[in-house]
Amino acid sequence: MTGVWIGAAILLVVVLPIVVVLLKGVLDAANGIVPTVDAIAATAERGSQDLDAAALLLTTQRQVKETIAGVAAYGGSLDVILDDVEPA
Repeated sequence: MTGVWIGAAILLVVVLPIVVVLLKGVLDAANGIVPTVDAIAATAERGSQDLDAAALLLTTQRQVKETIAGVAAYGGSLDVILDDVEPA
């Protein structure tokens, strides 16, 4: 019967502190995740704000095409006008 008490004492003195140290490491690692998640969330929020203007690219693209078409039409008209002018 004393062997059981000795075994229980060894279990409490040796194994229990090891389990406590390991659990403390797990708890510290879990608590370290929170600041990292907060930093990632803040970065993702700033990144999504950069993408808010992406819809305006379609408008810009359309306006560029219209401007190029207008300049091309003006250039064609200018060629016609210059062809009609006689050299001095």
